[in-house]
Amino acid sequence: MTAIRRMRLLLTEDKATVALFPEALLRLCRARIQLLFPFARTAPQLGLKSLETAQVTRDRDLPRIQQITRAIRIISRYTPWKSTCMVRAVAGLKMLEKRGIECTLYLGVAKDKHGKMVAHAWLRSGSCYVSGDDAMQGFVVVEKFANVLPAE
Repeated sequence: MTAIRRMRLLLTEDKATVALFPEALLRLCRARIQLLFPFARTAPQLGLKSLETAQVTRDRDLPRIQQITRAIRIISRYTPWKSTCMVRAVAGLKMLEKRGIECTLYLGVAKDKHGKMVAHAWLRSGSCYVSGDDAMQGFVVVEKFANVLPAE
């Protein structure tokens, strides 16, 4: 696909999603760097270990969740580094956290067709999957992190 065609496709997105592209790129970059360090250093920044947030989406949050989902999915295709499932999940978590929207990051494992252990990460906010839902089937959750709002 030519650069002009790519630009045209990007510009067909709604303005609110396009406005999130720079932040999505920055969050993906930060997440990629953050994940170069041992996971024990990263884990405390992901939320409350072994807890989940509610599976109900507040009506006022739905449009923003959908825009963040689209921004992460689109921009992750154009990063010069590999934006893995974990990178996308952490970036989405940080974007939602900034807006006061609760979410849960899941870490799962499964065996591939050759019997080798593989890992996957996905992010859910309310009833919406922000990242990783395309490949989460067949994975057993081994840990989860709830990014919850402080009590009002």
